[in-house]
Amino acid sequence: MIKVEHITRSYGRFRAVSEVSFEIGRGEVVGLLGHNGAGKTTIMKMLTGFLEPSAGRIELDGLDIRDQMEAVQSRIGYLPENCPLYPEMTVIDYLDFQAGLQGVPEAERPAAIGRAIRRTRLEPKAEAAIATLSRGYRQRVGVAQAILHRPKVLILDEPTNGLDPTQIEHMRELIRDLSKETTVILSTHILQEVQAVCDRVLILRSGELVLDARLEDLSRSGRLLVALDQAPEQALPVLSGVAGVRQALGVAEAGGRYDYALELGDAPA
Repeated sequence: MIKVEHITRSYGRFRAVSEVSFEIGRGEVVGLLGHNGAGKTTIMKMLTGFLEPSAGRIELDGLDIRDQMEAVQSRIGYLPENCPLYPEMTVIDYLDFQAGLQGVPEAERPAAIGRAIRRTRLEPKAEAAIATLSRGYRQRVGVAQAILHRPKVLILDEPTNGLDPTQIEHMRELIRDLSKETTVILSTHILQEVQAVCDRVLILRSGELVLDARLEDLSRSGRLLVALDQAPEQALPVLSGVAGVRQALGVAEAGGRYDYALELGDAPA
């Protein structure tokens, strides 16, 4: 479905993403996990065509994104981290506007808008002005615009960022539901988000891919994800010294909680 080969994105001498490669199959739910600045958003922008790789190749559904950009983008639904909304518009008007931009035929728009509203549980707010919506409902509007054209791939950048616990659970339920029909890629810096909805995790650090594994295989393959309330400068020396831990990497941080990837093996000498 998606094939990424050695993509790199440079800004002058700074490499935001360096030689990242992975493949994602149809119907998978994959999480990009890493600290802020690890390269997650840059990779997502390259997957959607908003940024061009400095090097490397991206293929989606058999199409090369460099040569067939419009065809690739028509297969993608995208929720940016800060989804641009028009606060003066009602939810229905905004979705109708977006449906036009996404090429949904005019005769099919009412059905497409109704379907998107139902799937995102926006019925109570369908005629409300976006300016009156809570952040949770605004996120749902962002997801609704991303699925209007029934994309084959749905890309969600930090979909639960800034939501309260109830809103987070609603968003998780929505992602699980959407994953029944489409391939989903989401980014987060929170380990629990990946564990809650994803089949597989890609862990990024400083623009490099350091781990690609299915969650169910992590412990069997000699890897483990853990969350602690200690920062890397305190935690990494201790974790690295634990019997059976070959290597410890800090991979994400949120709200005073730090996530680590442990490679299991022989105890350090």
